[in-house]
Amino acid sequence: MKKAYVIAPSILSADFIRLGEQIAEAESAGADWLHVDVMDGHFVPNLTMGPFIVEACRRATKLPLDVHLMIEAPERLLEAFAKAGASSLIVHVETCPDISGTLKTIKSLGCKAGVTLNPATPAIGIEPALNLADQVLVMTVHPGYSGQEFMPEMLSKVVEIRRRLDEIRSPAWLEVDGGITTATISQVREAGAEAFVAASAIFHHPEGIAAGVRSLREHLQ
Repeated sequence: MKKAYVIAPSILSADFIRLGEQIAEAESAGADWLHVDVMDGHFVPNLTMGPFIVEACRRATKLPLDVHLMIEAPERLLEAFAKAGASSLIVHVETCPDISGTLKTIKSLGCKAGVTLNPATPAIGIEPALNLADQVLVMTVHPGYSGQEFMPEMLSKVVEIRRRLDEIRSPAWLEVDGGITTATISQVREAGAEAFVAASAIFHHPEGIAAGVRSLREHLQ
């Protein structure tokens, strides 16, 4: 049975003064997941949210919370984010020497286990994790900031990972994050992606959040 496409608004571009209200708008507009970018100021240059934001999001929505850990030594904080209400925890192969062990730990905490890799890391880098992953996230920008331009050279990586997931008959979601707009979402869909993280295209849409979600959905038809 073919999966439905998933749109996951990233709160990195939300107005945090109105965070609960904007989350509710995204949910009412038909968003499927809510994406939370966690950055530590070390693995990536920016510094963002901790478990307390995930906990606040959990109180504000019933949507699955898709938490992307752009942090060094993520195993230190897996339990804290799980307890805060994360539905899935995505870790980087670059920060996890024992990626299989980390994914098993995530699953033991009751969360979906996701794996991702930086643009400079070849697709082969996540091979050891594919049999365990519930989600595979391909970054189509350099992680760390919202509003970056989509990197079209990453489409071949999406195609390659889609092929490998199909070869091993993995049910994992293939997710993309970075520069996803109405101009790029169809390209990554055609490359094999099923879940699409969008920040500015939703929260900074000139006609509002609902229009942002709707316009992306229309381009997935």
